[in-house]
Amino acid sequence: MENLVRLLMRFVLIPLGYFAAVVAGTLVILFGSWKLGQVDVATPDGQAFAVFGFVFAAPILLVTLLSVMWMPGSIGILFSEAFAVRSWLFHAANGAASAWIGWSLFGYVDDTRTAINSPAAVIAAGLAAGLTYWLVAGWSAGFWKPVFGPPAAANMPLPRPENR
Repeated sequence: MENLVRLLMRFVLIPLGYFAAVVAGTLVILFGSWKLGQVDVATPDGQAFAVFGFVFAAPILLVTLLSVMWMPGSIGILFSEAFAVRSWLFHAANGAASAWIGWSLFGYVDDTRTAINSPAAVIAAGLAAGLTYWLVAGWSAGFWKPVFGPPAAANMPLPRPENR
């Protein structure tokens, strides 16, 4: 029964962790690459730029990342669930690799062959997403391996003493 409860919790935690990871990656792109936090809101143009960025561009970026990042990210997530990999380094690397693959799937905006975001911002967003996924769902990966409690070897009976 305990394994069934842990399995059902994974069906809740994994999508929740993925969504939180994409939100974290979106925020890194918004504040790191697009520099929406440094906009001078004292000017009318700055206010319009900030409102457009947060109200219109941020949800579009979030939906785009949700739809593009699920396939490369799910490969690492399935691996971590199958083998109970709970390392934050693994999940951070999975986030960075997934972000790089998702970024390379996008085409260029125009004929100048200029990318929308720099590779450093993409890797930073992937690292933030991977760490966020680890905080929500990755630290307890693998439903068949209990997080809390004694290891399986501690439940084995002690050997009987021989009759002398």
